[in-house]
Amino acid sequence: MIVAGFGFTTRATALSLTQALSATGCNADIDRIAVPHDKAAHPAILDFAQAQGWDIAAIQPQPLEAVRTETQSFLSRLTRRTGSVAEASALAGAGLGAKLIATRHISDDRMATCAIAQGPDT
Repeated sequence: MIVAGFGFTTRATALSLTQALSATGCNADIDRIAVPHDKAAHPAILDFAQAQGWDIAAIQPQPLEAVRTETQSFLSRLTRRTGSVAEASALAGAGLGAKLIATRHISDDRMATCAIAQGPDT
């Protein structure tokens, strides 16, 4: 399973998410996207997921906090208690034993980040 994890501000748009995903350079077929649970109903992520035909995995705080991330953001650590919301979301969404295949990348407008993880069942 390939999961695109996202972190984003409330001002992010579907274009922000598209740019962040594109910045990863990932050519793999995405199976679903993962975001923190409180962002799963944000209009931008709903529009983005619907346009791509992907399901959204809403990740609870505890799994996000438990994941070790390759990159570290002071703001992510402060607000979500993880080094990277995008990386933690991707890894938690892909399941136990998942590995990052693309670390966190940032959209042009700096409103969204994306990371890609591959689960062990792929």
